[in-house]
Amino acid sequence: MTVNTYTRGQALQDLLARRIVLIDGAMGTMIQRFRLDESQYRGAGLSGRPADPRFADHRGDLKGNNDLLSLTRPDVVQQIHESYLAAGADIIETNTFGATSIAQADYGLQSWAREMNLASARLARAACDRYTTSKCPRFVAGALGPTPRTASISPDVNDPGARNVTFDELEQAYHEQALALIQGGADLLLVETIFDTLNAKAALFAIERAFDDSGERLPVLISGTVTDASGRLLSGQTVAAFWASVRHARPLAVGLNCALGAALMKPYIQELARVAQGTYISCYPNAGLPNPMSETGFDETPADTSRLLHGFAAEGLVNIVGGCCGTTPDHIAAIGAAVTGCTPRALRWHRDP
Repeated sequence: MTVNTYTRGQALQDLLARRIVLIDGAMGTMIQRFRLDESQYRGAGLSGRPADPRFADHRGDLKGNNDLLSLTRPDVVQQIHESYLAAGADIIETNTFGATSIAQADYGLQSWAREMNLASARLARAACDRYTTSKCPRFVAGALGPTPRTASISPDVNDPGARNVTFDELEQAYHEQALALIQGGADLLLVETIFDTLNAKAALFAIERAFDDSGERLPVLISGTVTDASGRLLSGQTVAAFWASVRHARPLAVGLNCALGAALMKPYIQELARVAQGTYISCYPNAGLPNPMSETGFDETPADTSRLLHGFAAEGLVNIVGGCCGTTPDHIAAIGAAVTGCTPRALRWHRDP
């Protein structure tokens, strides 16, 4: 089947060439603000609507399964998407961080993974279509999270060679997810919060197969997670080694998200910008360090996070900025205002052919 290269992504590439692009903030942080109980995760509404009959009698707790809300409480997900778009986000992520069959198996809902991804992509697509104008296009990023199982690290400290998932199992789960996101209307695919590069490789392999199966080729963004001051991913790679491992996928952008706030993330963004000179750089950090006394659970105010990311932009390090855990529409609006007028990082040479 012939693949139409970047059919939906050309407008995004054009935008990246002109200015710094704004991605949205945390989904989980915003869901927590609704204080949903078990019945509401099952679809019960605030006006007395009963639980969704598909999940009303499901055995096991479903509270905390945020991806399920795209099926049971699409009103919540839609409201969050629209709050980020109203704050100025150019890109919003689908509510699919844990919507693989592997992650959903923890809730006994692995058979619903495809439906979650389709519904999530359609919700984000509809929200973007409502906010898109001729001068301000909006884009849906189909989010592929890391899964709670890792191909590189043993779950048993007494057996370093043990694994609880195989590469093929990961690839199959990611293929199902990627294909549903494409079919649901995503403009790009975002492999994010990568702590194990082997998991990411399974996702990238699955995405290529999904492109072949769908007949569409979308831009791909890749975002790793440096877990601490060691400057390494949890699976042990430095930022430079991580880039060397995924550059074959020729992503539109590569970057870092989660785990760290912007201040601690800066040296690793500087290193990534140095080694990935022909690729756009993204950065969406947490709102500083965790703080259970804060409304969002994190330290940084919108003014704090936006000031730090303005520094990244002023230094010429970034092309895409936004927020991860603890960030809100107020953070995104402040970040957008802070980077307005800043020159986007220039590509130093063409990406590999």
